[in-house]
Amino acid sequence: MAARRRWVWRLAPVLGLAVAVALAAGGHGALPPGVAGVLAILGLVVLTAAVFSSVHHADVIAHRLGEPYGTLVLTVAVTVIELALILSIMLAGDGQPTLARETVFSVIMVVCNGVVGLCLVVGGFRYGEQGFRLPGANAYLVVLMPLASLALLLPTYTTSAPGPFYSPVQLGFVSLVTLLLYGVFLYVQTVRHRDYFLSDTGDAASDDGAAEGPSARQFWESVALLLAALAAVVLLAKSFAGAVEAGVKSAGAPVEAVGLLVALLVLLPETLAALRSARRNELQKSLNLALGSSLATIGLTIPAVSALALVLHQPLELGIDMHDTVLLVLTFAVSLVTFGGGRTNILPGFVHLVLFATFIFLIFVP
Repeated sequence: MAARRRWVWRLAPVLGLAVAVALAAGGHGALPPGVAGVLAILGLVVLTAAVFSSVHHADVIAHRLGEPYGTLVLTVAVTVIELALILSIMLAGDGQPTLARETVFSVIMVVCNGVVGLCLVVGGFRYGEQGFRLPGANAYLVVLMPLASLALLLPTYTTSAPGPFYSPVQLGFVSLVTLLLYGVFLYVQTVRHRDYFLSDTGDAASDDGAAEGPSARQFWESVALLLAALAAVVLLAKSFAGAVEAGVKSAGAPVEAVGLLVALLVLLPETLAALRSARRNELQKSLNLALGSSLATIGLTIPAVSALALVLHQPLELGIDMHDTVLLVLTFAVSLVTFGGGRTNILPGFVHLVLFATFIFLIFVP
């Protein structure tokens, strides 16, 4: 069974590249409409497989590199996928000036409430209480809160541009300080204070019979397949953008649902990895995966979409409305309490899940 799964992860990037080339040919009229339609549906399926494959190979690389470099590879891979999907949808059709905002906000809600809540509940039910490294959790929060505030809260209250928009100069400044803050965090995580983010492996890890790390051949094979999978995702994102735009219009769903869909697709494999770590009593690794994803999303996505908006002279609406502001502030307040003592249980997990359910409910019943 394991050997069969390995072949699936190897074939998915190659199949993704092949389907992407076929879709590109169909887009130029080289294929009959019926065949092009079937390829578009196949493209969505292969895109999902390529996302899972890229995260799988990033996970193999992570095992070889160790912490915290391993989770950093995972978060960067996920962010590349997310950027490809966001930029493709932003450029599709009439454009989506709010998509970056909705996706970044959805990622924060999914990660800080959905993924964290599930990890705390799963680990809490199995072990009662779980510990984590307090300096590491504090490092994530002390960077995440100002980054989210600069990207999502401040644009609503600035006056240089009307509405929830930054002026071009403000957008450039915020992009610069966002990259600077994220770069300093990476330096702290990988060089200055690596020990803040190292996972304390629990007893359950030995019970599961942890396998040895991958060989050098497997490592370089995964590096090549990860690059191929990411290339397939980037090329397939265009067909995904068209399908999402058509699906949202036909279903009459709110625009915010697009951002949630992108966030869920991108974060699903990493969510499964975080849950597996929580079940092995490695809550610190779960937090590295979850909170690291939200930091990378803001630290890399906002500068990238800002550069696109400035170059193409497209509007970029970043400021969130009042009920989203309340949810964001409440999420950070609860997170400070959750990660304020070094140990946690199922109670804060259920609180985070309630906040996540409220976020989804308000998308459809604002």
